[in-house]
Amino acid sequence: MKLILTHEVTGLGAPGDVITVKDGYGRNYLLPRGYAITWSKGAEKQVETIRKARKSREVRDLGHAQELKAELEKLNVRLATRAGESGRLFGSVTVADIADAVTRSGGPAVDKRKIEIPTPIKTVGSHRVSVRLHPEVSATVGVNIVAA
Repeated sequence: MKLILTHEVTGLGAPGDVITVKDGYGRNYLLPRGYAITWSKGAEKQVETIRKARKSREVRDLGHAQELKAELEKLNVRLATRAGESGRLFGSVTVADIADAVTRSGGPAVDKRKIEIPTPIKTVGSHRVSVRLHPEVSATVGVNIVAA
């Protein structure tokens, strides 16, 4: 299935990229979530418009992304959640929980879709998460999970 991405999808590409994926992935995941549109000759003409808009945003946002990275990396995020006596959490910490905790800690508003957790956080302690601010800029944020 040939698609045109409208949002950045990790591992596939950026907005405006023409990709070929398996039918099920495109039909069941990318299209319903609005991450892509089906390719056609008319839609192909829109690709250039999408790419121009992306280029202007990237150039404008690169300096701002560097500023946000510096701000996020010096931030100390503390998140209180329910945990057992052994330090194991009841459930796990989600990206939405981390985005809220960053905002409450005095940091900038972070889109939860830009937060990447390498492994699910299921224990109390200090953890590192990555925030994709720009295709070239990624910040690492320290999150301290404490029992509530």
